[in-house]
Amino acid sequence: MSIQKHQETKSMAASKQFTKTDEGLLVRAPGKINLSLLVAGKRPDGYHELETIMAKINWHDEILIEHKSEIRNPKSEISNDRPETNIELICKGPYEVPEGEDNLVYKAAKLILDFGLRIADFNNAGKMPATLRITLTKNIPAGTGLGSGSSDAAGTLMGINRFLKLGFSKKKLMELAAKLGSDVAFFLGGPLAMCTGRGEKVKKIDKCEFGVLLIVPDVNVSTQRVYANYRHNPAEYERLHKEINGHIKKKRIDLVCELCANMLQESCFELNTKLRELKKRIERAGIRPLCLSGSGSAMYCIIDKGNEERIKAYRTNSAASKLARGFSFRKIIVNNNSW
Repeated sequence: MSIQKHQETKSMAASKQFTKTDEGLLVRAPGKINLSLLVAGKRPDGYHELETIMAKINWHDEILIEHKSEIRNPKSEISNDRPETNIELICKGPYEVPEGEDNLVYKAAKLILDFGLRIADFNNAGKMPATLRITLTKNIPAGTGLGSGSSDAAGTLMGINRFLKLGFSKKKLMELAAKLGSDVAFFLGGPLAMCTGRGEKVKKIDKCEFGVLLIVPDVNVSTQRVYANYRHNPAEYERLHKEINGHIKKKRIDLVCELCANMLQESCFELNTKLRELKKRIERAGIRPLCLSGSGSAMYCIIDKGNEERIKAYRTNSAASKLARGFSFRKIIVNNNSW
């Protein structure tokens, strides 16, 4: 795999993730892949201790944030009542997601708005938003290990903070992110990081460039079930932990990728046997190693000079791709995200 360091200013990165529209702010929420995923064991609180290298990819959901209505600043009125936070969430795109309070976009919006209503000073305009209209365009399927729900939540936190000029620091956004899910904090930074704890402790790694073939099966995998089914292998963890940390110290993320290390893979495949068979058939066509992202169902193969032509043939429905007939999935080429 050819990996090169990539330099980019914060302002350039922000301009790519956030775009002002006539009525609001458009936020792009990238997916991710896990270049490695180790489970150190189960913690006393019931969660699993993780060590995972996550990389953003340039496949995005989109979140459009707009004002819907305004009310007068309650500080200017004789009332102690605090206005309720009202959120209208509209979901569209090729993949269905919950449209109400169960959606992470809704939860993130409510969390930051409720927090903002408690502490922010709205005296400048004399008004404060009573209702936001948020339109989520779902381009990345949920339940695939690509982190799109967590990314949507992070994008909503950053987008509302920017759109309403709330001025919350990254540290405060990280605190709010921790209330929403383990992977959300990663998407506030990145694009490449080692994440530990439940995934909420994020340590940035130097950016690198790569391309991958994504295999996205028409299967939604329950992360909760995969963890519940997981059986820990301490010896495997110790071996991979030592090897991966050695590569990181030498800044050889390419060697980490070659390991294709995901300790959740066996649990996922036990629960979804068709995914195991799909992986075998695609690897039989020369597309290997094929690695599971997160708890599944998506898999990926890093593109390098040794497999580029095979991947090109596979994408164009050559004879090799017929090996996986009978399985419903998408084949997508994506690159690393630069922000």
